[in-house]
Amino acid sequence: MRSRLSGLAFGAALTLLAITTACGGSGVDRTGEGGLALTAALPKRVPDGAKLVVGDPKTQRALELSGLIDDLPFEVEWANISGGPRTSQAFRAGALDVGAVADIPPLHARWTGLKVRIVAAAVRDDPIRHPIYEFGIAPGAHIKNLPDLRGKRIAYSPGQAQGALVLQVLKKTGLRKNDVTLVEMASTDDAYVNALAGKQVDAAPLGGVLIKRYLSKFGRDGATTIPHGLRDDPADLYVAETSLSSPGKAAAIRAYVGLWARASRWINEHPSEWAKGYYVEHEGLSPVDAQYVVRREGRIAIPATWDEVIERHQQVADLLAKEQGHPQVDVRADLYDLRFEPIGGAAFVSSEPAVASGEGS
Repeated sequence: MRSRLSGLAFGAALTLLAITTACGGSGVDRTGEGGLALTAALPKRVPDGAKLVVGDPKTQRALELSGLIDDLPFEVEWANISGGPRTSQAFRAGALDVGAVADIPPLHARWTGLKVRIVAAAVRDDPIRHPIYEFGIAPGAHIKNLPDLRGKRIAYSPGQAQGALVLQVLKKTGLRKNDVTLVEMASTDDAYVNALAGKQVDAAPLGGVLIKRYLSKFGRDGATTIPHGLRDDPADLYVAETSLSSPGKAAAIRAYVGLWARASRWINEHPSEWAKGYYVEHEGLSPVDAQYVVRREGRIAIPATWDEVIERHQQVADLLAKEQGHPQVDVRADLYDLRFEPIGGAAFVSSEPAVASGEGS
């Protein structure tokens, strides 16, 4: 059984659920919670009646296009939600089991008292040639390379991947925060494009089709972009610890991680179908823009082990703790659920489902 919540409906649901959660209710079905410890072995079989609420629109579409959605051994309710702030809000409201984000939202969730765990990690093949972001430069800003950022106004979103990237770039170039002016604004929709075009900021990290649109629309006025030369490719699935405490949900999450990995491989193997089925039909891009985004993204890679992923994540966590005044976090101990480490990588190279359905453990 599958259903989908529209963005509008889900937003309304969050408001309602925030109220009901405060009164002891929950938007996520907690039936069958059995106090499963984070140190306990993951159940391998998904019990009848298991259900997850999942906010992962890209994987949802990949599962639909590939037909892998028929392999889901549990009931899923799809939430049309993405981005760290909204995903964390949904976790707090008890309205979500699984979210898909970059590596910064789980850190900020932890820093704000929201207990979450990362259960899957993906990167990009050749991430320097296929970065997520470039720095958009406002017309007339006179920024040709990264050191030219000194004294400039930079769009900055503290709780999102773009904000962490800004701090990483400053560190790389030997600049401190007081060498620039950080202009706080959320990187939603085309907010950064408008801020650049309106010369509210001199530089801002832009991703995906926004890079192409910004240059196409404002390039004649002198708008440019410059590469940052850093890895910006982490992509995670993370879950609320409360969901992992339910044996049935933990088994379903295990199964979902396996299907997420198989869907990622399908995207790699079917770039034209992915461009049309997701970016054109689902996201409303033109065929030209869809092909541009798919070429920029390159190929997904799902590592067999998390050692390098965790090491890079720790470096980012330490930088944010220093620059934003957060407590130190041991990401391996406090964020990653290492029980899931082998699941995504194994499923990525295998055609077999990660778990079976039915009663049992």
